[in-house]
Amino acid sequence: MTNIQKLMPFWDKFIRAIITISPIVDLGARLWVANVFFTSGMIKIQNWSSTVSLFENEYSVPVLPPELAAYLGTAAELSLPVLLVLGFISRPAAIALFIFNIIAATSYPDLSELGIKDHQVWGLLMLVTIVHGPGKLSLDHWIKTKYFR
Repeated sequence: MTNIQKLMPFWDKFIRAIITISPIVDLGARLWVANVFFTSGMIKIQNWSSTVSLFENEYSVPVLPPELAAYLGTAAELSLPVLLVLGFISRPAAIALFIFNIIAATSYPDLSELGIKDHQVWGLLMLVTIVHGPGKLSLDHWIKTKYFR
């Protein structure tokens, strides 16, 4: 028996452990991103005139008038994270937030290097949900197993 064959039972146990915690990791990624964007949306609605002023003077959102961009951006930050937390229509919500994240990162000209890195991490976490799905701890998974199998 080779050394690799001797290690296989340990490797199999390790892989089973990883598979067991996978739903928790999926949920953690969704919660992390949801918290960031929902918190930002809550800050925006606390002082609406300041939010509109930011969209008029700081953010350079293409195509949209500043006030409409403020409404749409805030609505996205308050609604899409809720869908992510619940794991309901998770992939479309993650795609929308992924695009929103790109727009947010590119529309603010004074974004620091650390801010750019934050947006990259959030984008990566959303990409995991887009590609991998929301995982077993989600309404999407529950609906799929209850009604589509």
